[in-house]
This record gives sequence, C-alpha cells and structure tokens, in this order.
Amino acid sequence: MPIEIERKFLLANDSWRALVGRSAHMSQAYLGGTRCSTRVRIAGEAAWLNLKSLDRGAARLEFEYAIPVDEAHEMIRQFADGPVLSKTRHYINMANFVFEIDEFHGENSGLIVAELELPNEDAEFPRPDWLGIEVTNDERYYNVRLAKLPFTRWHR
Repeated sequence: MPIEIERKFLLANDSWRALVGRSAHMSQAYLGGTRCSTRVRIAGEAAWLNLKSLDRGAARLEFEYAIPVDEAHEMIRQFADGPVLSKTRHYINMANFVFEIDEFHGENSGLIVAELELPNEDAEFPRPDWLGIEVTNDERYYNVRLAKLPFTRWHR
C-alpha cells in the first residue's frame, strides 16, 4: 500500500527564500468524503486526482493519479466541497531531501508551511535554522481543513 510519510513545520524566518530552486502556483479543491480526502490539484499544465486517508499524523495512505487538466477544471467546477485553495509551492533540495514550502494565498494568506516527505517515520533529516515548530499532528494545518476553515479565520 502506498503510504505517505510527511512532516509539516511552520517557518522560523524567511532565509529559506534564497534556497528556492523552483516554484509552481497550484490550485486545489476537495471533493468531499468521510473516510478520505479526495483532492484535485492543478499546477500549470498538469493535474492530479489524490485520495489520502484522514488519519492524523505523519504516515497516511495516499493514492495519486495524473488526469487531464480540462477534466480537473471540470471536477472542481462540479464537485468542489468548499473554496479552492491557492498557493505557491517552493522547492528546496537539501541533503537528498526536498522541502516543499507552501505559501498560501486568499483566505489562507500569511500561512507558510514546510512539508518534507520521508522514507520512514524515524528518518533523520536536515533541520535548517529556518525550520520552525512542527505542526504535523495539528489538523488545523492540513490542506483539507484549510479549505473549510481558512487560516485568517482562526489565526491571530
């Protein structure tokens, strides 16, 4: 079974920006579900359908499939359960790991989260000085939750 092991962190400062190798704007919407999140994501001329278990924590079941962009737009128009998330994902390669830093827009503006996929839950990984507190187990920072209760509505 495909398991995604992902840790999430807030950022301590902006020094990560100098290390960005590439960035991509993404739009994503959730299509509902009670046992998993079903997400459609569009990044440029590519799109994916993703199903992820709603379990809390770093390790969760995840299935992801490439789909045609026009179908992704139609899925969002027809089935989106809540607003479309908008973010810019920045990629930083460091010591054989890729930090994905999501800088949110719209009602989630002001939120920047670093995500790191790991080969196992106990894997050692670099901890640069810009990596802040871990929020892996805080459901408020899950994208599926941010689509329903945006950052600007609860963060002070």
